[in-house]
Amino acid sequence: MDHKERMLANLPYKAWLDGLSEERMENKKKIFRYNHMEPGNPEEKDKLIKEILGKTGDYINIEAPFYCDYGYNIEIGENFFANYNFTVLDVGKVRIGKNVQIAPNVSIYTAGHPLHPDSRNSGYEYGIDITIGDNVWIGGNTCIMPGVTIGDNVVIGAGSVVTKDIPANMIAVGNPCRVIREITEADRDYYYKDRKFDVDDYK
Repeated sequence: MDHKERMLANLPYKAWLDGLSEERMENKKKIFRYNHMEPGNPEEKDKLIKEILGKTGDYINIEAPFYCDYGYNIEIGENFFANYNFTVLDVGKVRIGKNVQIAPNVSIYTAGHPLHPDSRNSGYEYGIDITIGDNVWIGGNTCIMPGVTIGDNVVIGAGSVVTKDIPANMIAVGNPCRVIREITEADRDYYYKDRKFDVDDYK
């Protein structure tokens, strides 16, 4: 098993061996082009982001700047939006469902390093897969750490550091991120805290 195979299997690997440095460089060139495109050309932008990512729905929108290591390890469902400064360290697989919204400055980190300095200085690192379900909203300046699964319909509050799995249909916030409460039918009529919708076409 070479080091790319080890990386993809979530095993310790060395990031400069077996063509991995070259793959990252090729992706950096594509990311540079994406982040420096002139506004007003959505077709070209859409074509390039779908070339960068491993799998996408028909409609996705990622505002520049966007950063990732490899791109091909990222799978995104239909109707996806990510705001500015979306960063994905996709050493491991990142699977994101449909109807997901990502606020500015969100980071998804599959990558990590051993805790002990001798082990860390050996050059070995790792990536552990991350999964985000359908209909998820992730607030600004959130970090999602290796190995985490976020269930369907979850809302993650701004500034959270998600170190453990979050069950479906929950609001979770904090550092470390903790479940605050379940999202219920009573939430449907409110657009912000105690403010009710003044229109009827939101349901």
